[in-house]
Amino acid sequence: MAGDTGEADLAESPDDPSSFTAGGLPGHQQFPQDEAEKPQEKLIRRLSAMLSTYLDPVQVGEVQRAYRLAERAHEGQKRVSGEPYICHPISVSIILADMRMDAKGVMAGLLHDVIEDTVVSREQLVAEFGEEVAQLVDGVSKLTQLDSKSRAEAQAQNVRKMVMAMVKDLRVIMVKLADRLHNMRTLGVMAPQRRCRIARETLDIYAPIANRLGMNELRLELEDLGFAAYYPMRHRILKKEVKKACGNRKELLTDIENSIRTRLQECGLAEFQVIGREKHVFSIYEKMRLKHLSFAEVFDVYAYRIITGSVDECYRALGMAHNLFKPVPSRFKDYIAVPKANGYQSLHTVLVGPFGQPLEMQIRTKAMHHMAECGIAAHWLYKSEGEQVSNSQTRAHEWLRDLLEIQKHAGDSMEFLDNLKVDLFQHEVYVLSPKGKIIKLPRGATIVDFAYAVHTDIGNACVSARIDRVLSPLQTTLVNGQTVEIITAPWARPNPLWLNFVVTAKARSAIRGYLRNFKKQEAINLGSKLLEKELGARGMRMEDIPEARFNELLKTLDLPSRESLQEDIGLGNRLPFLVVRLLMQEDTAHPHRLDGVEKGARYPLIIKGSEGMVVNLAKCCRPIPGDEIAGFFNPGKGIVVHLSECKNVIELRKKQYTGLDVEWDRQVSGDFSVEIRLELLNKLGTLAKVASVISKMKANIENVQITNQDSELSTDVITLAVKDRLHLANVMRELRKLSVVLKISRVKSETKNKRI
Repeated sequence: MAGDTGEADLAESPDDPSSFTAGGLPGHQQFPQDEAEKPQEKLIRRLSAMLSTYLDPVQVGEVQRAYRLAERAHEGQKRVSGEPYICHPISVSIILADMRMDAKGVMAGLLHDVIEDTVVSREQLVAEFGEEVAQLVDGVSKLTQLDSKSRAEAQAQNVRKMVMAMVKDLRVIMVKLADRLHNMRTLGVMAPQRRCRIARETLDIYAPIANRLGMNELRLELEDLGFAAYYPMRHRILKKEVKKACGNRKELLTDIENSIRTRLQECGLAEFQVIGREKHVFSIYEKMRLKHLSFAEVFDVYAYRIITGSVDECYRALGMAHNLFKPVPSRFKDYIAVPKANGYQSLHTVLVGPFGQPLEMQIRTKAMHHMAECGIAAHWLYKSEGEQVSNSQTRAHEWLRDLLEIQKHAGDSMEFLDNLKVDLFQHEVYVLSPKGKIIKLPRGATIVDFAYAVHTDIGNACVSARIDRVLSPLQTTLVNGQTVEIITAPWARPNPLWLNFVVTAKARSAIRGYLRNFKKQEAINLGSKLLEKELGARGMRMEDIPEARFNELLKTLDLPSRESLQEDIGLGNRLPFLVVRLLMQEDTAHPHRLDGVEKGARYPLIIKGSEGMVVNLAKCCRPIPGDEIAGFFNPGKGIVVHLSECKNVIELRKKQYTGLDVEWDRQVSGDFSVEIRLELLNKLGTLAKVASVISKMKANIENVQITNQDSELSTDVITLAVKDRLHLANVMRELRKLSVVLKISRVKSETKNKRI
């Protein structure tokens, strides 16, 4: 079936798919099987009639010309249902025409499968209909040749391509959503496994995109169709219960609606509508699942919508509602003053009804109602509305700019798809900048998310923040109405631990992108040092190697640049002495010593301990400046540095891990973690005395573990942050002077039987 972009992750187990029938789907369209007339002829007549109501005859003629090409291209092709394939693109175009899509968008709907499924090429479309139509069709088409490891990766690449095309032209996603909607309406003929996969993908990606663009009507249909296909038994049971419950309470609903109408007339509102909102089956199911409620608890909520003529009348109607029924505290939201990210505007309130049941009420203007139902499609449906339409378009383009930034930082298509899903599934909180600007964030967002929402550079450099003028840690979760001030520092950089608590896709992708590039640059720098060190041990310098020699080596190793070679060396994927051997083999005439340099002289790698992610200090022995150390390559990660006397060093040498001669730099700054084991008298105030001495010696306690304790003695392992070996010696010397300290030693090799 067209529009199937790959396999979605099945997070939940579907109902028995064999119980699904297409006839049970809302909006399912059966094509007439008139022997005298082909089904596509009736459909194209219907499409032409719809287009004639808002397009001029020349444009309708262009659409008909696109139909003739599509019919020729798809000639002989059948859908799984047995109907001619051309019925699908015509039906997609009818959905687009219902949105009042422009002529080129409707033409793209008719032609959306020709590049992918027929011999027609993009160049032919450019020649026939111009670059604009060809670009729209290409944006909707799946990638046909994918070098991907799995179906999930293929899906991710196709979604990424579609979203990037959507950034250039919003009509791409309009065509794609119409394509997906028609496919979902006719899903019943598909094999059960494929049906479940397409339904899950619709619920995971396409319905949330429709929601993000404010297309509520289309989103609701996609959700109900997806729910019916993925959970057919649950859908059937819930639908039956909804029908039954609606019949039982019809009289009460009418009484409440009449009360609201009467009060609105008394308030002097001339034009208004009161509509009892129908609850959709999927939204009922989601509320039951997420809030662990029974059907009776969810459905015992009466929902109404009041549509007025102006914003002023919206607030007057709100006052009437609060006067008629008692409002529920903290359940009022003003989306008119502060619209949602997709441009949605409305007043929401929850009231206590005449018999104690909750009443949900939405109050909005006609223009807001158009926007809420059609979203970005209102650009084509209601161009005369002006202000509201431009507001929706602006917000859609703001979101698309964020997607571009996510795309820029994403490492691959799978990561991009994960970030897109994070961005789509969110409920909003509203916080303020110090200048009063309102920033929308998903629920659960932290200070770091806020910083990246302001600007990527602010996020990369943030070190702290003030919430309502009070200093707060970066992982603090934000709530509505707070004022957040970000504190930055020029030396600051993103911390990998931030990924554990950020919730926005923009923050997550920016942090990952920075760390990925940062690690790459660190690896290049380390690789360069290791290569220099190895050449120095042979009496050579990097400048002595001709450029042509390096180019030949890169060609032999199939590497694009010298930086790629240095990165491989820094990450431990290539050993520096083997690289140097390859270089030396090609230059046997070059002397192996330089003036004043002994052949085979010791050239250790000098480290500072602050190199970052490609030089790691082993946690088992925690080396600090001043220690004798040994280094080992860890392929893909860089170098791990141990104490020379660490027990693991012996094991690594036995297993023939590649070692490296390393030394501490003479000028080292910063704090380094080290562990000491103390045997203490188990008396009141012992730990306080120990902590006091450590603080006096300007060391910091990072962690305390009690590994053994009885009524008299306690064995504790304390993790300290010290400057170097001398600093540690001074701390231990002062601790020995305490009467409560019986024995003190440094932990030089972590073993499982000594730690609890």
